[in-house]
Amino acid sequence: MDSHPDSNTALLLIDVQEGFDDPSWGTRNNPNAEANISRLLCLWRKRKRPVIHVQHCSLEANSPLRPDQSGVAFKRQVEPCEGEVVFQKSVNSAFIGTNLESHLRSERIENLVIVGLTTDHCVSTTTRMAGNLGFKALLVSDATATFNRVGPDGREYSAEEIGAIHLASLHNEFCKVVTTEQLLGE
Repeated sequence: MDSHPDSNTALLLIDVQEGFDDPSWGTRNNPNAEANISRLLCLWRKRKRPVIHVQHCSLEANSPLRPDQSGVAFKRQVEPCEGEVVFQKSVNSAFIGTNLESHLRSERIENLVIVGLTTDHCVSTTTRMAGNLGFKALLVSDATATFNRVGPDGREYSAEEIGAIHLASLHNEFCKVVTTEQLLGE
């Protein structure tokens, strides 16, 4: 799939939820991710292309993404519109415990443009599975974001490092990594 998706390409928004604004996650990269996601979402809606939202409903006791917490809500700029499909999950992959794969196959969607939070967890896991299941995916680098992490040796890795390493690992193996501008043709 080139960087200009065809009309049956679905935009897959992963976990663009209020709970990721909670300071407990740490330091974040790419503060413009939601703005880029919103730009792509507007284009998909304008062209009447398929839009699929994924919502993480955590089972962790202290997670801001628990269904009984306000953080489970979608961010305002990307809230689903009537007729847009929503899948809820409690693990990293949007394909596990949901009907996402069967929905895509029944709608004859073979191509995905993937955006969302976080690059190294749910975005990466879903992208890997999409590739393994035979879907062609574009992962939009500047429409994803992540947080700093501490490794098992105690070393802190910046959000920029984490994001870049995961995008590099996914590119040309499970997907093609592109930018918002490449998709918009600017």
